[in-house]
Order: sequence, then C-alpha cells, then structure tokens
Amino acid sequence: METEDIKRATWRMAHEIIERNHGLDGVVLVGLQTGGVWLATDIARALHEIDGTEPPLGTLDVAFHRDDIGLRPLLPEAPTRIPVNLDGQAVVMVDDVLYTGRTIRAALDALNTYGRPRAVQLAVMVDRGHRELPIRPDYVGKNLPTRRNEMVDAHREGVDIGEVVK
Repeated sequence: METEDIKRATWRMAHEIIERNHGLDGVVLVGLQTGGVWLATDIARALHEIDGTEPPLGTLDVAFHRDDIGLRPLLPEAPTRIPVNLDGQAVVMVDDVLYTGRTIRAALDALNTYGRPRAVQLAVMVDRGHRELPIRPDYVGKNLPTRRNEMVDAHREGVDIGEVVK
C-alpha cells in the first residue's frame, strides 16, 4: 500500500463506520497508542469531511493490561486520554496492524476503566492474520497475508513489510 491507497482505505472505513452506526451520534473513536493514533485521527478527519460531524477522539495505552508482562519490558507508550464517559457509546477502537489479537484483548480490558460501552468495534489498516485469540476487525483497510517472521509497519505514507531480525 502506498499513500493514496492509505487515503482511500481510510475514506472507505469512515463511510463504513457511518453506515454501520446509522450516523455518528454516540460514536467515539479511540486510537491505540502509538500506531492507532494517526489512523484514528485520519478517520476522524474523514468522518468530519463526509458527515460534517467529528466524533470524540481519544487515545488508549494498553501497556499495563498486556498478558506478556514479564516476557518483555513494560514500556508505557504515551498517555491515555478518553474525552468522554464511554457508558452507552459505540466505541470504535483503531489500530494500525492486527496480528495475534493480544493487543486488542488488552485494549478491551483497558476500556472497562472508562465505562461500559454499548458496543465495541475494531478498525485496522492492515489485518495480517496469525490470530491467537478469537478477535476479528469490523473495518479493514487491507487484508495482507504474511509470514510470522515478517514485520509489518503501517503509516500514512504506506505499508512496509520486512524480515524480523533476531
């Protein structure tokens, strides 16, 4: 994917969010730190251009909710900022790349701190497969089959794939 592909996918996901939620009333976007924040910001901008409304936009750091604490260093990414109470809201969690599903599991745990959403939906730019948990995105920019030893980096300028160096 290149810059224009990312823009088109972001625009398409924004349309799908509006369609699925019958508008943006009660919708909150939450970008996962750090990779999902840029995408959540871009989706919010697209939603505003399409609908004239920009839903509340928050960020969520899941470091303290991960199930691999002790297996790797615990590094909080950036502050969590949830601008509204999530009770009764439709929360669209946004991340750049979906892989095993473990980050999303941690994010679901972390969201409970901020209320009880009516629904939680998931938007990702790249779904690369290899799920270890029963988690499936609602909005996908691109399904990109990969090998486990590949690294995938999604950003505004495109998607880079490389080998994991050990």
